[in-house]
Amino acid sequence: MSDTDGKKPLGLRGGPRSGNVKQSFSHGRTKNVVVETKRKRVVVPKPGAAGKSSGGGKDGGDPSRRPAGISDAELERRMKALAAAKAREADEAKQREEDERQRAEERERRRAEIEAKEREEREREEAAKRKAEEDERRQREAEEAKAKAAAERAKPKADKPAAAAPTPDPAGEEARAAKGPSGPRKPDRERTESRERPAKRGRDDGNRRSGKLTLNQALSGGEGGRQKSLAAMKRKQERARQKAMGGGDSREKVVRDVQVPETIVVSELANRMAERVADVVKALMQNGMMVTQNQSIDADTAELIVEEFGHKVVRVSDADVEQVIDTVEDKAEDLKSRPPVITIMGHVDHGKTSLLDAIRNAKVVAGEAGGITQHIGAYQVKTDSGSLLTFLDTPGHAAFTSMRSRGAQVTDIVVLVVAADDAVMPQTIEAINHAKAAGVPMIIAINKTDLPAANPDKVRTDLLQHEVIVEKMSGEVQDVEVSAHTGKGLDELLEAIALQAEILELKANPSRAAQGAVIEAQLDVGRGPVATVLVQNGTLKQGDIFVVGEQWGKVRALINDKGDRVKEAGPSVPVEVLGLNGTPEAGDVLNVVETESQAREIAEYREDAAKEKRAAAGAATTLDQLLAKAKEDENVAELPILVKADVQGSAEAIVQAMEKIGNDEVRVRVLHYGVGAITETDVGLAEASGAPVIGFNVRANAPARNAANQKGVEIRYYSVIYDLVDDVKKAASGLLGAEIRENFIGYAQIKEVFKVSKVGNVAGCLVTEGVARRSAGVRLLRDDVVIHEGTLKTLKRFKDEVAEVQSGQECGMAFENYEDIRPNDVIEIFEREEVERSLA
Repeated sequence: MSDTDGKKPLGLRGGPRSGNVKQSFSHGRTKNVVVETKRKRVVVPKPGAAGKSSGGGKDGGDPSRRPAGISDAELERRMKALAAAKAREADEAKQREEDERQRAEERERRRAEIEAKEREEREREEAAKRKAEEDERRQREAEEAKAKAAAERAKPKADKPAAAAPTPDPAGEEARAAKGPSGPRKPDRERTESRERPAKRGRDDGNRRSGKLTLNQALSGGEGGRQKSLAAMKRKQERARQKAMGGGDSREKVVRDVQVPETIVVSELANRMAERVADVVKALMQNGMMVTQNQSIDADTAELIVEEFGHKVVRVSDADVEQVIDTVEDKAEDLKSRPPVITIMGHVDHGKTSLLDAIRNAKVVAGEAGGITQHIGAYQVKTDSGSLLTFLDTPGHAAFTSMRSRGAQVTDIVVLVVAADDAVMPQTIEAINHAKAAGVPMIIAINKTDLPAANPDKVRTDLLQHEVIVEKMSGEVQDVEVSAHTGKGLDELLEAIALQAEILELKANPSRAAQGAVIEAQLDVGRGPVATVLVQNGTLKQGDIFVVGEQWGKVRALINDKGDRVKEAGPSVPVEVLGLNGTPEAGDVLNVVETESQAREIAEYREDAAKEKRAAAGAATTLDQLLAKAKEDENVAELPILVKADVQGSAEAIVQAMEKIGNDEVRVRVLHYGVGAITETDVGLAEASGAPVIGFNVRANAPARNAANQKGVEIRYYSVIYDLVDDVKKAASGLLGAEIRENFIGYAQIKEVFKVSKVGNVAGCLVTEGVARRSAGVRLLRDDVVIHEGTLKTLKRFKDEVAEVQSGQECGMAFENYEDIRPNDVIEIFEREEVERSLA
């Protein structure tokens, strides 16, 4: 068969340059295909072709030598473009050659200059060396001549006629020696100048620079590896010239007064001192702080750096915006008596709230979850004599240390409640320390005296250990035996409080702008941020504009301890304040200002200052501290949690309790804590970190619950801090590795060793104590030294594989992957047991 069988070849119609090809198919079908044919043709125009084409246009080119479809104008444009490209290539090649030639000339010139400088430097050094050798030789000759003259003068008197001849003068001899056949070689003045000139150059060579560098100096860098610039050389020459003219004394350092705020950026500190930023950063690094010029440092560090540079420090404690807060002392005639503020403190479950409940005739304990106080309650009580008393009830649980501390800071009198049947406990001691630190007088209320196990004298004796001496023990601290259950001693307690208040002579000015302390703060769903404020000075009125910590607001409503709305609150009156723009921190000070703009500026300044201080504290961490912390955290397991509480104080108490949970192996890390309901944002943060969300007296809103169900985030609700701490402690205990304990179950002694094929060495043993089990671990002891630890490969009794062998029986044992066994070796048999650990 031929190659074309079954195929229709393509054919060209209309000659060799036709663009149409007819293609045939089966059943008589055909198809015309347009084919583009390309031929490589090199067109070389004649010298006069371009002129003719541009002149007449008729002789644009020979059609037989021109590519198909090319007109005269197109051909002319192509020819011009070709000529322009060739000309451009020729110009570029010429330019490249010129640049290369110039670079070569420049290299040769630089090489010649460097060689000339090196040669000049060598000649100068050689000349200086020759001159130094010549001077040394002349000095040596002069010294020899002087020694010779001294020897001549020291001759005895007998030789005086011979010595009458003129004594040879060394200087004259040298002058005569300088003369030759043609006269003196140099005048004395020229010799003196030539002798002095090299010495001067050698002396001032370090201070005088020519402005040009040698290759050796450029390579070595000079002066410790750092090359001076030309400007530095010129300044050095100028200083030397001024010094030679009698001036040029070094200028004294300008000592500046540098204002240092709480936090300052390193570059700004350098600008205020008029020092180089690099020098300031270097000084900070020498002090162990790895910071850059854009980071902030605190005031103490800045003061240290300013003093190191020799400047004076001017500390700026408060910003100008805070000067609008009235801090003028009140006049004596404006002061009026105010009710005392009494804080009830003591150990948990010693009856603090029950005692206050009996005084107020209200049921407060029933409203607290678990019967314990978890908030700071503020109440006012009117006695039978008509005087007002303001009571603060603080929690007694160990987690509420900061809340007790705040209660002691704003109080006038501390009533320390101690149960007569329980005596002094840890939180009682803590309350005593808070009261002493605040310098507040104490009244001891010995509660639960109606119980059979009550022993008030033991309470008084225990208080002596903490330097609290009651009146019954000849001390100055009042003590009252009371019973919150029966009402015994309540009148005596109120009388003692009134007497102590009378001694203190408590007064305040109710006519000035109000000032108070935030006892507690919370985010209420219906009312927004709410702060419980104890007014300390002035009168807080509805409509007042105030600033508290980093927040500000306008008083929309004032609610007293009974839940009634009031128009104003004077000194020592606790009220709930509505109208804040955010939740303040418990313990913040509330100040009334004149305008909203002032309040807003002060709040913004405090917020920025707090951020900068936190940033400065983070930046102040040294590299060694970071490395040490990273090394510590390598082997520490963390339990992340997210905490939301109803009030600020409870959130702080929970965080402090969480920080105390853990040991060197595991700890609890609070990712975030806040006040208010659990939101969808909290759930998202918890999901990213794999942490549970803990709600204390708060609940999750609907979007948060849906998000938690979808993302698998656990939300736990609590109302008693005991349960919360216990559950978190159990969860953290789960991260602890189980403790491995070994229980010894038996000993066996090797009597004989047998060689068994396919098994190896087998020990014929006698179980001397306990029992030998196949699944237990074994140790091989030789002379009471452990030489191997592993498992048994086989345990046989006669020819049967057994699970265990009792004491007094013989058996055969073979070790897994170990053959070195000998008679009289002892086999120790033990079992391992995993014991779960828990945090204390």
